[in-house]
Amino acid sequence: MNMKNCKTILIAAAVLVAASSCSDMVRINGKVDGLPDSKIVIKQLSGNTFNVLDTVKTDASGAYSYKMEVKEGQPEFVYVFNGDTRLASLLLGKGDKVDVTSDTKGNYSVEGSEESAKLKQIEDEFASFMNDFASTVQSGDNVAASRKYVEYYRSRVKYVLDNNKSLTAIPVLYQKINEEFPVFSQPTDAVLFRGIHDSLFTVYPDSRYVSALGKEAERRLNILTLEQRLQNAREAGFPDMDLPGLDGASKKLSDVDSKVVMVYFWQASEAAHKMFNQDVLLPLYKTYHPKGFEIYSVSLDTDKGVWASAVRNQELPWINVCDGRGAATPAVTLYNITKGLPVAYMIVDGSLKPETLTSEKEIRSFLSANLK
Repeated sequence: MNMKNCKTILIAAAVLVAASSCSDMVRINGKVDGLPDSKIVIKQLSGNTFNVLDTVKTDASGAYSYKMEVKEGQPEFVYVFNGDTRLASLLLGKGDKVDVTSDTKGNYSVEGSEESAKLKQIEDEFASFMNDFASTVQSGDNVAASRKYVEYYRSRVKYVLDNNKSLTAIPVLYQKINEEFPVFSQPTDAVLFRGIHDSLFTVYPDSRYVSALGKEAERRLNILTLEQRLQNAREAGFPDMDLPGLDGASKKLSDVDSKVVMVYFWQASEAAHKMFNQDVLLPLYKTYHPKGFEIYSVSLDTDKGVWASAVRNQELPWINVCDGRGAATPAVTLYNITKGLPVAYMIVDGSLKPETLTSEKEIRSFLSANLK
């Protein structure tokens, strides 16, 4: 091969590499009516928060442009902000080129991305529902409000099933009427979460959004499984345990006679867990034990000496048990403990509340509400 041909091949290869790189780029061409020479913030969804990607400036006509890389099979949720006002919500795949027209109130239109158009549609429908639902609640007609919620819930189930290969199904699954009232709030919704995850995984196996949905589906399925076990635990109202305490004698959970019992899973070998005992649980126990609060503390340590030493050194006054089997103890299966210790469940008047509590704020709020 002569030098001329070799040079031609190298140039062609370089062009192909550059073209491939460019094809990964997404371009947003936007215009905000009434917002000349102003800052526009581009954000990306990460978990439950927005991460700032960049800040661009509009020109004298309110136009702006932004480019970013999006990998094959990993579409990104991207949002355009001016201050606290969201100017556009976009779901962008590799190579997308979108045109966005907004106003300063957050009304916008988008062209060039079918998924972004779907995202706008579901956000508009949710906003419409929330306005209608709020006005109905304020009118005092609870029956009508309940009916509107059920109708919306059914429409969202239909949407995610009809769009089970679209990432727009994910934000629908996470919609909330308020912080305490998700649209998908039934334990059996876990099955829907799992089904949508499995469908999306066939299309977007590398998407971090799909991965996060899988973890949420697993969490909900664990709660559903626990509730199903509760239905079979008719006498006690919760899965019972019978584990040895410090003195080697068995301590049965169902023998604890208190209004509120915290079933607490931890590891004495973890310094952070011992700090949680000292800084959170001991003050709460001192305040609420006289009102009917007890803790049934299950250590998942395999070294019972380490556990016993921690209990004695910290002078933990509640019921402490450990069988030395660690994650192999039957209690782990009974209460679907998979990861993320420490974890606490609450038993109130003999009935288990299946939601898990993992922070001081959650535990204090629960005790305050149930121990007057």
